[in-house]
Amino acid sequence: MPHEYGDGMKTQKRVRALVTVAALFATVAAAGAQQAADPRVADIVRAGKVRVGLHLPQFVRDPKTGEIRGHGTGAVIVPIAQALADRLGVKLELVGHQSPPALVTCLQAGDCDAGFLGFAQQRTKDVDYAPPHIMVPFTYLVPPTSPVRTIADADKPGVRIAAVRHHTSTHALHQIIKHATMIEVTIPDEAFELVRSGKADAYASPRPPILEYATQLSGSRVLDGYYGANIQAIALAKGQAARLAYVSAFVADAKASGLIQKAIDSVGERGIDVFPQDSPILTGTVPGGGKH
Repeated sequence: MPHEYGDGMKTQKRVRALVTVAALFATVAAAGAQQAADPRVADIVRAGKVRVGLHLPQFVRDPKTGEIRGHGTGAVIVPIAQALADRLGVKLELVGHQSPPALVTCLQAGDCDAGFLGFAQQRTKDVDYAPPHIMVPFTYLVPPTSPVRTIADADKPGVRIAAVRHHTSTHALHQIIKHATMIEVTIPDEAFELVRSGKADAYASPRPPILEYATQLSGSRVLDGYYGANIQAIALAKGQAARLAYVSAFVADAKASGLIQKAIDSVGERGIDVFPQDSPILTGTVPGGGKH
C-alpha cells in the first residue's frame, strides 16, 4: 500500500538530498553569525541548541539509535529546521511527538522552542504561527471514464467521491460538497479500489498518495488545482512576539531565496508546494473549490 507521503525506497536518495540541501542553506548559515546576538533569540543562543518539535507521520525513529529522521513532509521540514539552527548558530535538537496535540503541549510547557505544525484556525488559541511555508494540496484522482474533469466538476448530482474517513482532506471536503455523494472508507486502499472498480468517480486525497496510486491505473488522472490543503507552519508558544518576529523573518527569507523550493526538489517529494504568498486558502476561499 502506498504510504501517504512516500515509501522506504526513497531513503538512500533522501540521505544524499540532505547533504545537497545543507549546501543550499549555506547562505542562511552564513547569516547565523550576524543573527547570534539578536536579543529576540538570545535565550536559545545561550542554550546552544534549538529544540524543534515534529509529530507523526513527519518523522521515523531509528529503532537502534533513537535518531529522528524526516519522513514524508518531514523530509522537507528537517532541512528547514536545520537552516533555522544554522541561522541561530546553534545545534538542532529534534523532538518527536505522537500527535499534533502532544506537540502543542510541548510548546506550551516550554520543552520545545518551536514546532512544525499543520495550520488550523482552532489551534491559534493555543499557539502562534509564523507565515506558512509549505502546503500539501487536496485534490482528486479520477479514472479514465470519470465525468470529473475539474475540481468544480466533482460537486455535481450523481458524482460519487471516495474518501478516507477522519482524514483532514475528508473534513475539508465535507465543508464544500453540496451535491455529490461521498463514500467514506477506512483506509486509502479501499478508496482507490472503489475508483478502480468503477464504484466511484473520484478519490479525494492529499496529492502525494494519489500520485502514487495513479501509476496503478492506466489512463487515470490527478486533477490540477485543489479544494483544500494541509498547510504547514512553524508554531511557537503564545506570548513570544519577539521570537515569532524572528522566525517569521527567517521563513520569509527562506521562501524568497528559493531555499524551501530547493529543499522540496532535492528531497523529491511529489505533491508538496511552497505556500504561495497571500494564498486565498487562509481566508477560506479555495480556487475552484468554493469555501474551505
